[in-house]
Amino acid sequence: MMATSSDGNPDRTAAEREIVVSRAIGAPRELVFEAFTQVRHLSRWWGPEGFTTTTRSFEFRVGGVWDFVMHGPDGTDYQEWITWREIVPPERIALLHGESRDDPNAFESVLTFEPAGDETRIVLRTVFPTKALRDEAVEKYHAVEGGEQTLRNLATYVAELTSNETTPKGAED
Repeated sequence: MMATSSDGNPDRTAAEREIVVSRAIGAPRELVFEAFTQVRHLSRWWGPEGFTTTTRSFEFRVGGVWDFVMHGPDGTDYQEWITWREIVPPERIALLHGESRDDPNAFESVLTFEPAGDETRIVLRTVFPTKALRDEAVEKYHAVEGGEQTLRNLATYVAELTSNETTPKGAED
């Protein structure tokens, strides 16, 4: 997500407010996209290591909301709210993510799902309202490591899905 200034040139200030994480996932992008867009999948892999997710409501459509709680390994609950802003299956999702509907510190993320042979490269670009909020997310909440762990969890989950599809019936015993 490259922000542009009013003169059409890249907005250099967005770079200091941005976090980018990416990962190659060994599955077709339609399956990776599905794992990111259906609540039955999300609850199995969403979040960094040790976190679990409880969904209160989920409507995957432009303007729809995912209202959920992330439960940290230390027992802390994190209220989360995502509004889907753009959905282009199976290529792109844009969203606004905060603690609640009216969170003034909500950040914008764009996920792209790029075909790469038999794999999919998922790129997650997040832009915070200010550099200070980005820095806090990195330092206090370990946002870079958390993003990398979340994409690793997605890759592991999708690998399980693809291995289940290719395992002959009865061979899983």
